[in-house]
Amino acid sequence: LPGAVPEEPRCTVERADASLTYSLFLQRFAFSRPVILGGLTDNSAFRALCTREKLLAAFGPLPVRLSTANTYSYRKVDVPFQEYVELLLKPQDPARLGSDTLYFFGDNNFTEWGPLFQHYVPPPFRIPGTSSAYSFGIAGSGSGVPFHWHGPGFSEVIFGRKRWFLYPPDQTPHFHPNETTLAWLQHTYPTLPPAQRPLECTLRPGEVLYFPDRWWHATLNLDTSVFISTFLG
Repeated sequence: LPGAVPEEPRCTVERADASLTYSLFLQRFAFSRPVILGGLTDNSAFRALCTREKLLAAFGPLPVRLSTANTYSYRKVDVPFQEYVELLLKPQDPARLGSDTLYFFGDNNFTEWGPLFQHYVPPPFRIPGTSSAYSFGIAGSGSGVPFHWHGPGFSEVIFGRKRWFLYPPDQTPHFHPNETTLAWLQHTYPTLPPAQRPLECTLRPGEVLYFPDRWWHATLNLDTSVFISTFLG
């Protein structure tokens, strides 16, 4: 489906290709700044399993846990996956608060979704002393998670386009915790002087973003999107 917001061509996040070695990743990015990785893995087989038709056929009647799209996402709602796709997976209403916006990311049952995840090829890099956990999501255009932070991780776009906004740990962004990313983009972002703007970029299918520990980040799905994150804890 067409996106709810236009794509911003500017990208201020550094990019790296398949020539990036693990030692250079640790030296230049792992503990200091985000990077967009391209060409390190091939997830075409996983992407083929993530079409609307195949996901509905495999998981339609199974319950999924939806989270509120605000910074402190405490509210959870369980619905059948088919109900989410057919009734709730739609463009973001700019007037809705984050606490009233539900969408599917994380909180997956690995017993039921495990056969799908085993086809995913994660990025080859790890942070020493961490283990990885997947978070799978599907969201409508204009939806996203407002600013928050946690441990380091990777996030790959499978379908659609996903815009990211990032601030370092010592630069807390100005936002209301119950405001959606779309509302923040429309109301707050245009008022920011250049020095206060976040690092930002739009990711396309097959691209992976790495974000270090405790970096603030917000996301905005420009299209109906499928994505998977690998959190390092």
